[in-house]
Amino acid sequence: MEFRFAIGDLATTSFAYSPLQEAVFSLRCLHDPARYPHHRPWLRRIRPHLDGLDRDLLTALVAPWLWVPDFLTPRPERARPGFAEELDRLAATPPDVVDADFRATYRTPQSLPPVVARGLADPAAFLDRIVRALDAYWHTCLAADWWPRVRTILEADLAHRGRTLAEQGAVALFAGLDHRLSWTDGRLRLSTRDFNVPAPWTGVSIEGRGMVLLPTLFARGAQPLIDPSRPPVMMYPARGRATLSEEPPPVTGEALVRLLGRPRARLLLLLAEPASTTELAHRLDVTPGAVSQHLAVLYDAGLLTRTRSGRIVRYARTALGDGLCR
Repeated sequence: MEFRFAIGDLATTSFAYSPLQEAVFSLRCLHDPARYPHHRPWLRRIRPHLDGLDRDLLTALVAPWLWVPDFLTPRPERARPGFAEELDRLAATPPDVVDADFRATYRTPQSLPPVVARGLADPAAFLDRIVRALDAYWHTCLAADWWPRVRTILEADLAHRGRTLAEQGAVALFAGLDHRLSWTDGRLRLSTRDFNVPAPWTGVSIEGRGMVLLPTLFARGAQPLIDPSRPPVMMYPARGRATLSEEPPPVTGEALVRLLGRPRARLLLLLAEPASTTELAHRLDVTPGAVSQHLAVLYDAGLLTRTRSGRIVRYARTALGDGLCR
């Protein structure tokens, strides 16, 4: 596969990452978990939640050979888009594109899963179902725990690639993305022995459209989109993706004490359920004034919320406070 760069095209080549792409590509794990051993801890955690989702549809978004319809992974419009804005773009996909991309992914009508074949009878309604299913999957299985760790890996990858480009140039940059990529005389070539390259891929011109390079945790090598006429994209394996399987050391109460000091650590741990200053003072056997000072510090740091009911103010942990205690 070959991309042809004119003068100036390399200057418009950029890096980005996509939460929507990673969400969709993560569905590959449901097809073939053995390919993604670094995701096994995450798969174990989410498995109980999958039954409450539109699992038949989510599984069908990935073909048995792990191809994904192009419209599900649109090229990001900026380097670090949010999931919600990408989902809005997905929802605006023309129905005829939905139909064509599924058929290109599954190659033959006989290969289409029943849920897809039925859905393509009304592509607009099917797209709405896909958007709702991905939104539920994101918020149930990915947003709280998985995506922050993945985003850290992707950010580190982008920083490394930027240094490589600055210090060693484009030749080293592309070779570092995948050993099958090579850069010669304004041509980026991806060598593959997996299948015969279709004729449209033998010489794709960038033509001032720029190329976006996207790290992913779900590719074993560099890969473009299925349709060579789409805005140029090259997805490649992110550096450090295997670290996702590393379990962080458990955060003990003593670790929290070393970070916050004993009084504030005790208060934060007690506030798993909302409580007032008086209640907390009673439980800790200290004065309400002493408790108030520490609560003010924790509140200002974004670790607590507070609500008033008459003369009583109740404090509770924020999501940040919960995460710190975990």
